[in-house]
Amino acid sequence: MTEKNFNKALSVFLLAGMACAVLFTTIARFPSAQDGKVLLLVSAFSSLMGILSAVCSANGLIITFLFGLLDVSLYGLICLLNWRSGGAGLGNALLHFVYFVPMQFVGFFQWRRRGRSEQGAVRARRLTARSRLLAGVVFLAAGTVAYLVLLHFDRSGVQGFWRWTVLLDVLPLVCNIIGQVLMSTAYMEQWIFWIGVNIFSIAMWGGTLKDSPDSSYALIYLIKYAFYLLNSLNGLRIWLSLSASDRGLDK
Repeated sequence: MTEKNFNKALSVFLLAGMACAVLFTTIARFPSAQDGKVLLLVSAFSSLMGILSAVCSANGLIITFLFGLLDVSLYGLICLLNWRSGGAGLGNALLHFVYFVPMQFVGFFQWRRRGRSEQGAVRARRLTARSRLLAGVVFLAAGTVAYLVLLHFDRSGVQGFWRWTVLLDVLPLVCNIIGQVLMSTAYMEQWIFWIGVNIFSIAMWGGTLKDSPDSSYALIYLIKYAFYLLNSLNGLRIWLSLSASDRGLDK
């Protein structure tokens, strides 16, 4: 099997697997959805748009930003509602409404300017060694500031400086911000941060499901980010190939 056919087969698997998982979960949870049937359906639709966006992004297709716009808008709403009920999510809600929504437009026009590679995908590139170091410093600094800010708004009732729900807000928040910048400018290193986003988001929604076993939308998002994690690993593999001609050497 050629690499092109393998990428297509894996993309179909991710799309079909996510669709089936969301469909079966929605059907099973719908009769007893204590947090609202409409909210459950919105979560399911958002998740499907998200996986479409993620798979298109992994393959370097510009249509990712259309599906992404629908996903981030609806996901921000769900996070806000989750935070208002006492769980984590404020950081993600603010991130999606204030940052991710406008960045879908930025990314679309940036990818159009870069054009397409011989593989039919966006022309990918790599960070220089100096830029990678800078990204690491920015991650630590931004994470510290975000933690202190969100700690002030924490409504979990937990005492002490270190709070798990706040940390699970901060880590995906900072990874999302840096990952989106790198994605919009077509850098391969975006996938390192997307992998982080997915791992931390699985932990966040897993904690929500543990505290509220009857939460329908928490289960859907847990499944969503499990598929996202698989896709981000595949995206890293594909973009290593797409950016092979750009070694990210310091000038």
